[in-house]
Amino acid sequence: MDMRINLNFAALKTRNMPVWLSVLLEIVKITVPALIVFLTVYTLLKQYLEGQQRLKALELQQSRQSTTMPLRFQAYERLSMLCERIALPSLIMRLRPDGLTVAEYRLALMLAIQQEFEHNITQQVYISEQLWEILKAARDHTVKVINLSAEKLDGKADARELAQVALGLPPENTVAALDKALSAIKREAAILLNA
Repeated sequence: MDMRINLNFAALKTRNMPVWLSVLLEIVKITVPALIVFLTVYTLLKQYLEGQQRLKALELQQSRQSTTMPLRFQAYERLSMLCERIALPSLIMRLRPDGLTVAEYRLALMLAIQQEFEHNITQQVYISEQLWEILKAARDHTVKVINLSAEKLDGKADARELAQVALGLPPENTVAALDKALSAIKREAAILLNA
């Protein structure tokens, strides 16, 4: 009986209500659940799409790393070889002073250093700016040692004298900058490996 009274009471309410209010209540009864469903679907879809976007960005980043990582390691290898090739003992062994004057040999050594450096100049794209500056300083130091050694001699003297003077300098004067550059290359490569 209670249920019957409640139903009759609801019927009484709708009879006393204006038609426009009754229609408005019906619209609200339909609209509110539809709005809740819409907002739920919208939120879920938005979260899904954002997750997909993050996933794509992560895949793109990993793809880039898998492409650039070998290039960066190749750059470190080439720059290590550059340091070895422009070290005075290596230069003198490769460029024999036979039949040259000090001035000619000095020029040949500087030209060899410049060619080695220019051959590897594009590797700066794959390394830090700080490391590139260290490598340039090492190159400049080697050139300075050659120039200082050549200035001690007569330009027309036998080039072997320049080789002897340059190789006779204490190692800290000839290879310290190159050793520092090699250490910096190793440190940066180690950081990349551990990343």
